[in-house]
Amino acid sequence: MYRDHRNARARRPLHRPAGVRAGLRSPPGPAPAPAPVPAPLLLLYPLPAPPAEILAGRRPLLSREKMGSRSASEEKAGSRQRLQVKDEFSGLSPYERKRLKNISENANFFASLQLSASAARLREMIKKRQPPESKRKMPKKRENGTGCRRSMRLLKVDPSGVSLPATPTQPTLIADENPLLPPGPLEMTPENGDDDNDLFKGFLQTWAEVSKTSIKNTEKELSSIKNYKANLNGMVINEDTVHKVTKGPILSVALHPSEIRTLVAAGAKSGQVGLWDLQLHISLLKQTHQSEEDGIYVFQPHSQPVSCLYFSPANPAHILSLSYDGTLRCGDFSRAIFEEVCRDERSSFSSFDFLGEDASTLIVGHWNGNISLVDRRTPGTSYEKLINSSLRKIRTVHVHPVHRQYFITAGLRDTHIYDARHLNPRGSQPLISLTEHTKSIASAYFSPLTGNRVVTTCADCKLRIFDSSCISSQIPLLTTIRHNTITGRWLTRFQAVWDPKQEDCVIVGSMAHPRRVEIFHETGKQVHSFFGGECLVSVCSINAMHPTRYILAGGNSSGKIHVFMN
Repeated sequence: MYRDHRNARARRPLHRPAGVRAGLRSPPGPAPAPAPVPAPLLLLYPLPAPPAEILAGRRPLLSREKMGSRSASEEKAGSRQRLQVKDEFSGLSPYERKRLKNISENANFFASLQLSASAARLREMIKKRQPPESKRKMPKKRENGTGCRRSMRLLKVDPSGVSLPATPTQPTLIADENPLLPPGPLEMTPENGDDDNDLFKGFLQTWAEVSKTSIKNTEKELSSIKNYKANLNGMVINEDTVHKVTKGPILSVALHPSEIRTLVAAGAKSGQVGLWDLQLHISLLKQTHQSEEDGIYVFQPHSQPVSCLYFSPANPAHILSLSYDGTLRCGDFSRAIFEEVCRDERSSFSSFDFLGEDASTLIVGHWNGNISLVDRRTPGTSYEKLINSSLRKIRTVHVHPVHRQYFITAGLRDTHIYDARHLNPRGSQPLISLTEHTKSIASAYFSPLTGNRVVTTCADCKLRIFDSSCISSQIPLLTTIRHNTITGRWLTRFQAVWDPKQEDCVIVGSMAHPRRVEIFHETGKQVHSFFGGECLVSVCSINAMHPTRYILAGGNSSGKIHVFMN
């Protein structure tokens, strides 16, 4: 009994009806019927539907009286419903009546909340649709009042009150900063002097005669580095050999190959070409009644920068100049004119060189990467052939001194060597590409006597020398010279060039202090530095050496020429 009683307590249900003990059985007999549960009264009290105006998307117009009458009618209907509920609740137990009463009160409460929310939304809609009130009051116009005084001149009215006729407006023409000069030959008229001056006529006649007797540059053996250094040490500069020749930065320099006189030519950014006769200038300076400008003559054969300048190897009385304006001209001392050799108004030239030793055929590089062949013997000023190279830009062009069918071009990042015999107008691929450069290339030149070396100037502060003795599929790199080539925005970029007398040495400007011009050997060793003291206080970016004499001319970015000579 004890175990059964304990098990019965363990099996006791969690919820037992009141008055029923565990383990007791219900008395025998039929089970009583369960009490009927009334249906929930939520169906008797449905939520009020929103007004028809809200369902139609319109704003209901309800006044306070209508709202009051409506609330009163709703109260009466609610009281009738409550009476019906009381009649229905009469047969229920008190617990069920209380439960149903709570349900009805909750339904009425939620209905009132819904009505209040809809009313709040209506008030917000009304506020949004009303235009904002403007606080600023517009001033009233005075019909008979006097207005402010206005200038009759600005109103374009005559003092008598009659309106003036309208002035015709003429279209304003914008003048080109650098207009192209007219095609054809130009007279060699100096801008800093009178072309009828006897001194200028004597200058032209002198150089026409000197050019006839000038000695051509012939091949000879290189002198030893010891003798070369001794000759360089004897080159000096003084106040008489420094002068401003052109207006603006100098982009190109050339020396006349004469053995008896010294003539320096400079091409400027302004399109000018300046000629400086040193012997004439120094002799005139000793005379007190002569001007310092005597012996220097400036011409304007171009309208844009002159980037390349050469004396003709066949006739030194001719000086050829190339400009960004797409023109190539030849200055003739004997005829006193600048003859037009080539003209292309649709393109911009960057550099040129002589393909033939007689200077009759030229190769011209364009800034857009094209290459054109020009024959001076044919009539007209157009090129013979236009070739599309594999470069996007061409800065310099230089022809091999021995095998003249080869020429080298300096582009943005690459240096290419082409064969002039296999140029295709549609597109030409180079024989050799020098891809060792990491930044923009300023120039690339063959060595002057044999062409066995190539020197390049790059913006990565390096001068590179390649072995071009055997032009095959690859040219090895011999030497890399560390040199500061960052000239900035306002200085002309450096271009390392070979000494025509000593083809194993290159000449280049320097950014070091004190200012100097440096010469390096192809092995990378520094051979000499030209110091000028107070006579050389600026950077000479462009330099040129005389082909047979020890004379060095350097140009800076203000138009000055510095000459070192024995």
